Amino acid sequence: MKPIYKPKGAAAEYGDYAVNIYTGCPHRCYYCFAPQVLHRDREAFHSCVEPRKDIVREVRRQLEREQITGKLVHLCFTCDPYPTGYDTTATREVIKALKEYGNHVQILTKGDGSRDFDLLDGGDWYGITYTGYKSMLFAPQNDPFAEAPEQRIMLINQAHDLGIKTWISFEPVLFADDVLYMAQATRDYVDKIKIGKLNYHPSNINWAQFGREAEALCKSLGLDYYIKDSLRAEMEKG
Repeated sequence: MKPIYKPKGAAAEYGDYAVNIYTGCPHRCYYCFAPQVLHRDREAFHSCVEPRKDIVREVRRQLEREQITGKLVHLCFTCDPYPTGYDTTATREVIKALKEYGNHVQILTKGDGSRDFDLLDGGDWYGITYTGYKSMLFAPQNDPFAEAPEQRIMLINQAHDLGIKTWISFEPVLFADDVLYMAQATRDYVDKIKIGKLNYHPSNINWAQFGREAEALCKSLGLDYYIKDSLRAEMEKG
C-alpha cells in the first residue's frame, strides 16, 4: 500500500500529496462524492469508520522509502481526518510522521482537530468546510453528524490565534447569501478561502452571478481566494 499519493484532476488544486486515513466518514453529508468514487455502498461508508489497515506504519515506510520531504500534504479527500465521535489517534500519528520528514499538512475537516494544534506551525494549514446554511437551526440537514458550523468557525479562529495558517473551503455552496456573509465575517482570521459550486445535485443558484459576486467581494476585502475550476467555468460562460 502507498497511502501517500499525488492528487489528479480537480483534486490537484489542493496540494502536492494527499493521504486518506479512514475507511469512511460518519458525517453523512448528502452531497458526499466519496462513496461513488470508492465504489462503496453509501450506508456502509457512513457506518464503517476506522483507520485504514496499518495506515501509520505504511505512511512511515513510504516517507522513508521515497524520502518525501518539503511537500504540502492534504488530509483528506475521501474521508474526514477528524470523524466526529471516533478516536482520531491515527490522524495525530500520521501528522507526526509527515512533520518529522519535513513536510507540512493541509487539513480540511468538519470535525474538531484542536487536539492536534500543538503539532502544527506557521507552515501548516487548518481548514474547515462551510457550505452555507439557511439557518443555524437547520444546519443538521446539510451534515447531520458533523461538528456544528459555529463550532468549526470557533476552532478556525483558535487555530489562527496559535499562528497556524487557516482556510475555509466554501464547497459545495448550498446557500449563496450565507457563504458571502461568512466570507466577510471571517476575514480577520482566515488566511485563504476556496469557493466552488454544488455538483451532481440540483440547485437554484445562478452560479455565474454568484461566482462574480464572490470574486468581487474577495477583491474588495483584499482576501486571498481561489475560485474552483467548475465555478470559474460558469462565470466565464457568455
